[in-house]
Amino acid sequence: MFITIEGSDGSGKSTQFELLASYLIEQGYDLVTTREPGGTNIGEQVRDCLHDVRNKMMTSQAEVLLYSASRAQLVKEIIQPALAADRIVLSDRYYDSTLAYQGFGRQLDMEALLSITKFATAGLKPDVTVLLDVDITTGLSRRETGGVEMNRMDLQATAFYERVQRGYLELAAAEPDRWIIIDANRSIDVVQGELRRVIVEVLENRE
Repeated sequence: MFITIEGSDGSGKSTQFELLASYLIEQGYDLVTTREPGGTNIGEQVRDCLHDVRNKMMTSQAEVLLYSASRAQLVKEIIQPALAADRIVLSDRYYDSTLAYQGFGRQLDMEALLSITKFATAGLKPDVTVLLDVDITTGLSRRETGGVEMNRMDLQATAFYERVQRGYLELAAAEPDRWIIIDANRSIDVVQGELRRVIVEVLENRE
């Protein structure tokens, strides 16, 4: 089973991902964890390039192609072999991030993005995607006060993040059978409790 966790900046996604992964492993699930961009040696090098604040001149087109290159390596090297071995794959972001950030946020052509994504992933879709939905003001405030290292994608105007959030909600509405939306405005413990509940329910139904 392939499960992805999505969310805009300040949603607590990476923290929640790490807590969930640790919990599932403790419960005995055969879990493979990964992240985007990154997750492979090549992907981590691409991640460094994408997140480097010195790369302010990077075009939106170059950005999306780099994300997709990292994704293509991840799918081929990690995700497909794990799924073939009937393991559970839990990923911190996947292609929905590209559709939300570059499609809605950067306002690139969505049909072109879908074509690039299909090529990069060989058509591999997640079985379940969880959206940690947070108010934009709350999310950006968390970024400013949370001591998180700044990266190039943090240098955007508020309107950009508003488009990203709207994009995520539209993507979820278009595929309600795949998406689960969790209110991430609440405390870490409360959000984690709900996240564990919904994911364990999904895994038990699979079994």
